[in-house]
Amino acid sequence: MPPFETLVNRSPYLVQAIAGRSDDLVIAFASIGHDATRIPSPDFVRSATARGRPALFVMDAARSWATAAGFDAVLAQALATLQARQKVTRILAIGASMGAFSALRAAQTLPITAVLAISPQYHPAAKWEPRWREWTQTLPQTLTAPLPQGPALYLLHGLQDDAAQALLFPPQKGCDHILFAD
Repeated sequence: MPPFETLVNRSPYLVQAIAGRSDDLVIAFASIGHDATRIPSPDFVRSATARGRPALFVMDAARSWATAAGFDAVLAQALATLQARQKVTRILAIGASMGAFSALRAAQTLPITAVLAISPQYHPAAKWEPRWREWTQTLPQTLTAPLPQGPALYLLHGLQDDAAQALLFPPQKGCDHILFAD
Protein backbone atom coordinates (compact mmCIF):
# COMPACT_ATOMS: atom_id res chain seq x y z
CA MET A 1 0.00 0.00 0.00
CA PRO A 2 1.32 3.46 -0.84
CA PRO A 3 2.24 5.63 2.14
CA PHE A 4 0.02 8.25 3.70
CA GLU A 5 0.84 11.86 2.85
CA THR A 6 -0.33 14.68 5.09
CA LEU A 7 -2.14 17.27 2.97
CA VAL A 8 -3.57 19.47 5.73
CA ASN A 9 -2.77 19.57 9.44
CA ARG A 10 -4.80 22.35 10.99
CA SER A 11 -5.89 21.56 14.52
CA PRO A 12 -8.11 19.80 15.29
CA TYR A 13 -8.25 18.37 11.76
CA LEU A 14 -5.74 16.17 9.99
CA VAL A 15 -6.21 15.16 6.36
CA GLN A 16 -3.98 12.50 4.91
CA ALA A 17 -3.99 11.13 1.37
CA ILE A 18 -3.05 7.98 -0.45
CA ALA A 19 -2.42 8.54 -4.15
CA GLY A 20 -4.24 6.60 -6.82
CA ARG A 21 -4.71 6.45 -10.57
CA SER A 22 -8.52 6.54 -10.76
CA ASP A 23 -10.48 9.76 -11.13
CA ASP A 24 -12.94 8.48 -8.50
CA LEU A 25 -12.02 9.85 -5.08
CA VAL A 26 -13.04 8.45 -1.71
CA ILE A 27 -13.05 10.71 1.34
CA ALA A 28 -13.15 8.62 4.52
CA PHE A 29 -14.02 10.30 7.80
CA ALA A 30 -12.73 8.75 11.02
CA SER A 31 -14.92 7.72 13.91
CA ILE A 32 -14.13 8.62 17.53
CA GLY A 33 -11.39 6.01 17.85
CA HIS A 34 -10.43 3.99 20.89
CA ASP A 35 -7.70 6.04 22.56
CA ALA A 36 -8.81 9.43 23.85
CA THR A 37 -5.20 10.57 24.12
CA ARG A 38 -4.52 10.21 20.38
CA ILE A 39 -6.08 11.44 17.19
CA PRO A 40 -8.39 8.80 15.67
CA SER A 41 -6.84 6.46 13.11
CA PRO A 42 -7.91 6.56 9.47
CA ASP A 43 -10.92 4.36 8.70
CA PHE A 44 -11.76 2.34 5.57
CA VAL A 45 -8.18 2.44 4.24
CA ARG A 46 -8.23 -0.80 2.27
CA SER A 47 -11.69 -0.36 0.76
CA ALA A 48 -11.18 3.34 0.01
CA THR A 49 -8.02 2.71 -1.98
CA ALA A 50 -9.16 -0.46 -3.77
CA ARG A 51 -8.81 -0.53 -7.56
CA GLY A 52 -6.32 2.32 -7.53
CA ARG A 53 -8.65 4.96 -6.13
CA PRO A 54 -7.05 7.98 -4.49
CA ALA A 55 -8.38 8.64 -1.01
CA LEU A 56 -8.44 11.38 1.58
CA PHE A 57 -8.64 10.43 5.24
CA VAL A 58 -10.09 13.05 7.58
CA MET A 59 -9.48 12.82 11.33
CA ASP A 60 -10.94 15.12 14.00
CA ALA A 61 -8.76 15.18 17.14
CA ALA A 62 -11.37 17.20 19.04
CA ARG A 63 -14.12 14.69 18.28
CA SER A 64 -16.25 17.69 17.40
CA TRP A 65 -18.60 15.96 14.95
CA ALA A 66 -17.14 18.31 12.30
CA THR A 67 -18.31 21.41 14.18
CA ALA A 68 -14.89 22.78 15.18
CA ALA A 69 -13.81 25.87 13.29
CA GLY A 70 -12.19 25.38 9.92
CA PHE A 71 -13.84 22.10 8.82
CA ASP A 72 -15.02 23.42 5.44
CA ALA A 73 -11.74 25.24 4.74
CA VAL A 74 -9.63 22.19 5.60
CA LEU A 75 -11.68 19.98 3.29
CA ALA A 76 -11.57 22.53 0.47
CA GLN A 77 -7.79 22.88 0.81
CA ALA A 78 -7.21 19.12 0.79
CA LEU A 79 -9.46 18.61 -2.23
CA ALA A 80 -7.83 21.50 -4.13
CA THR A 81 -4.37 20.08 -3.41
CA LEU A 82 -5.40 16.69 -4.75
CA GLN A 83 -7.18 18.16 -7.78
CA ALA A 84 -4.03 20.12 -8.69
CA ARG A 85 -2.32 16.72 -9.12
CA GLN A 86 -5.04 14.73 -10.83
CA LYS A 87 -8.51 14.78 -12.28
CA VAL A 88 -11.36 14.00 -9.90
CA THR A 89 -14.69 13.18 -11.54
CA ARG A 90 -16.71 11.63 -8.72
CA ILE A 91 -16.39 11.82 -4.94
CA LEU A 92 -17.74 9.30 -2.43
CA ALA A 93 -17.77 10.24 1.24
CA ILE A 94 -17.86 7.42 3.78
CA GLY A 95 -17.83 7.24 7.55
CA ALA A 96 -19.08 5.34 10.56
CA SER A 97 -20.66 6.91 13.64
CA MET A 98 -19.05 10.36 14.14
CA GLY A 99 -17.34 9.86 10.77
CA ALA A 100 -20.72 9.28 9.13
CA PHE A 101 -22.06 12.50 10.64
CA SER A 102 -18.93 14.28 9.33
CA ALA A 103 -19.42 12.81 5.84
CA LEU A 104 -22.95 14.23 5.79
CA ARG A 105 -21.60 17.63 6.89
CA ALA A 106 -18.95 17.53 4.15
CA ALA A 107 -21.63 16.95 1.52
CA GLN A 108 -23.05 20.36 2.37
CA THR A 109 -19.99 22.12 0.95
CA LEU A 110 -18.05 19.75 -1.33
CA PRO A 111 -19.24 18.44 -4.73
CA ILE A 112 -19.83 14.94 -3.36
CA THR A 113 -21.59 12.43 -5.59
CA ALA A 114 -22.69 10.00 -2.86
CA VAL A 115 -22.44 9.53 0.90
CA LEU A 116 -22.33 6.16 2.63
CA ALA A 117 -23.09 6.91 6.28
CA ILE A 118 -22.90 3.91 8.61
CA SER A 119 -24.66 4.51 11.94
CA PRO A 120 -24.63 8.30 11.85
CA GLN A 121 -26.10 10.03 14.86
CA TYR A 122 -29.06 12.28 14.15
CA HIS A 123 -28.79 14.08 17.48
CA PRO A 124 -25.33 13.35 18.96
CA ALA A 125 -25.62 15.71 21.93
CA ALA A 126 -29.11 14.70 23.00
CA LYS A 127 -29.50 14.64 26.77
CA TRP A 128 -30.95 11.12 26.55
CA GLU A 129 -27.89 9.82 24.62
CA PRO A 130 -25.14 8.69 27.04
CA ARG A 131 -22.82 6.88 24.59
CA TRP A 132 -20.53 9.80 23.63
CA ARG A 133 -21.28 12.18 26.46
CA GLU A 134 -17.59 12.80 27.25
CA TRP A 135 -17.20 14.14 23.70
CA THR A 136 -20.60 15.70 23.06
CA GLN A 137 -21.11 17.68 26.26
CA THR A 138 -19.58 20.75 24.60
CA LEU A 139 -21.63 20.42 21.40
CA PRO A 140 -24.78 22.50 20.92
CA GLN A 141 -27.84 20.65 22.22
CA THR A 142 -29.59 21.59 18.98
CA LEU A 143 -27.01 19.94 16.70
CA THR A 144 -28.63 17.50 14.27
CA ALA A 145 -27.34 15.62 11.25
CA PRO A 146 -27.60 17.45 7.97
CA LEU A 147 -29.27 15.70 5.06
CA PRO A 148 -27.90 17.64 2.09
CA GLN A 149 -29.84 17.73 -1.18
CA GLY A 150 -27.94 16.66 -4.29
CA PRO A 151 -25.70 13.74 -3.51
CA ALA A 152 -27.13 10.25 -3.23
CA LEU A 153 -27.38 9.45 0.48
CA TYR A 154 -27.19 5.95 1.91
CA LEU A 155 -27.75 5.66 5.66
CA LEU A 156 -27.27 2.31 7.40
CA HIS A 157 -28.30 1.60 10.98
CA GLY A 158 -28.49 -1.46 13.19
CA LEU A 159 -31.65 -1.15 15.24
CA GLN A 160 -30.35 -3.18 18.16
CA ASP A 161 -27.91 -0.40 19.11
CA ASP A 162 -28.98 2.64 17.10
CA ALA A 163 -32.79 2.63 16.92
CA ALA A 164 -33.17 5.81 18.97
CA GLN A 165 -30.88 7.76 16.64
CA ALA A 166 -31.92 6.02 13.40
CA LEU A 167 -35.62 6.64 13.78
CA LEU A 168 -35.07 10.41 14.09
CA PHE A 169 -33.87 10.72 10.47
CA PRO A 170 -36.75 12.06 8.38
CA PRO A 171 -37.49 10.49 5.00
CA GLN A 172 -35.98 12.45 2.14
CA LYS A 173 -35.96 12.12 -1.62
CA GLY A 174 -32.59 10.77 -2.77
CA CYS A 175 -31.88 9.14 0.60
CA ASP A 176 -31.99 5.38 1.12
CA HIS A 177 -32.19 4.54 4.81
CA ILE A 178 -31.48 0.88 5.43
CA LEU A 179 -32.38 -0.44 8.87
CA PHE A 180 -31.00 -3.76 10.08
CA ALA A 181 -32.80 -5.59 12.89
CA ASP A 182 -29.56 -6.69 14.60
